[in-house]
Amino acid sequence: MENQLTDSSEESTFQYQSSLPSLPVPLLDESLTKYLDAVKPFLNQEEYQRTRDIVRRFENGIGKELHKKLLERATVKRNWLEEWWLNVTYLETRLPTQIYHNFGGPGPYIEHYWPIKEGTQLERAGINVWHTLKFWEQMRKENLAVHRTGNKPLDMDQFRMLFCTCKVPGIVQDSITNYFKTENEGECPSHLIVLCEGRIFEFDSLNDGHILSPPELFRQLSYIKKKCENEPEGPGLAALTSEERNSWAKTRDYLIRLHPKNLSLLETIQCSLFVICLDDSKPHATPEDYTEVTRLALTGNPTLRWGDKSYNFIAFSNGSCASNCDHAPFDAMALVSLCSYIDSKVFETEGKWKGSDKVRNIPWPEELVFNFDQKVLNDITCAKKKYYKQMSDLELVNYAFTTFGKALIKKHHLHPDTFVQIALQLTYYRCHGHPGSCYETATTRQFYHGRTETMRPCTIEVIEWCKSMLDPTVTQGQRKHLMLKAFARHNKLMKECENGRGTFF
Repeated sequence: MENQLTDSSEESTFQYQSSLPSLPVPLLDESLTKYLDAVKPFLNQEEYQRTRDIVRRFENGIGKELHKKLLERATVKRNWLEEWWLNVTYLETRLPTQIYHNFGGPGPYIEHYWPIKEGTQLERAGINVWHTLKFWEQMRKENLAVHRTGNKPLDMDQFRMLFCTCKVPGIVQDSITNYFKTENEGECPSHLIVLCEGRIFEFDSLNDGHILSPPELFRQLSYIKKKCENEPEGPGLAALTSEERNSWAKTRDYLIRLHPKNLSLLETIQCSLFVICLDDSKPHATPEDYTEVTRLALTGNPTLRWGDKSYNFIAFSNGSCASNCDHAPFDAMALVSLCSYIDSKVFETEGKWKGSDKVRNIPWPEELVFNFDQKVLNDITCAKKKYYKQMSDLELVNYAFTTFGKALIKKHHLHPDTFVQIALQLTYYRCHGHPGSCYETATTRQFYHGRTETMRPCTIEVIEWCKSMLDPTVTQGQRKHLMLKAFARHNKLMKECENGRGTFF
């Protein structure tokens, strides 16, 4: 899946959306067989037989009726699962989604031209944001190349959710607001939100229809940074987005009732392109060790993350970068595509801006000042306290494995992803002496609005191989034979899941 930009004369980013196939309903007997195969490594013979009997009763009883209803639903919806997946998985949960659902991680730029260096925060942020805006611009023009698997185009709808997207808390269920439009569809919001020292600012990323250059972005960010350094810290409204969803929804409703201006300011944040987080933290980061920068990306200062925004770009004071994203509107590959594009551009330009240093006479950033009372301030304090308590027990390690990479694995005609998955199974088996239940996501983007399917890597085949690796009486040839069987089984299951023949459990 390339992140290249195409010429406008070639295919457009969203041109295949109307012709993508509908998501199929997996066969009932095939789904139940997959379920039994998935639980078998964890059950003794008696437990497995009891489970098998329950499954067969389901298959010959209510399962038939439920499957019939799924088939009926699939005749009127191009993606029979989409609404349920979004609502049940992401929007109906009442947990603090910033803590339990959001994803993110470190930028890879320290591996080449942007090693840790004090005094580079704003310069690097300006360059990074400029490349991000160029990506957005090409999406608006529909020049982002369509992703493919083989010759099949993949659904590109998730890319619409990268920008100008925000989740809105509600009682019982949240909702997603998306304001992105292509040039053919009309006007699209172009302003950015900046969080700094508990305060919120906004400025337009365009001037006379042209994207602000890195020097101009540097000017805007410098203005905000200096203003925050010389004035008292703000109330930290963004921390409320880390709250349990009903609590945040109630406080948000209270804010809106408190003063009509508050709703307008909230909508300004919701429809913004994305959020820039100017973070004073100085996480240790090297090409071999991303642990601290990853931890801060996921669990950093809640007043500097708008947890409901689809994309928070985090610029740390030592020049390292990271991201934090709401998971509801899209999956990680959309972010990976954006970050891969930015990384390639940073590398191409040696991490520098090589254009004009001229700065146009553009409007200064404006601060978004909400009308608060003591209740709201108390809610913010409470949100921060709960956030830090919940984050305190996180254990996280993010090291780079540098002994060899995917090139060597491919040289031996093995799939790198499968290699890592069975290595994880072997590691768990060695540590604990029994199989480890886990799942791997498989993309279903070859179908209309496809997202992910659940693939279960802990197969009978991989466990037989794990046992052989710990048995000194087994020969290397036998181990290799069992390993290749485990590879084949994993690859087969992954392909079936990608083709819509998984189990969603």
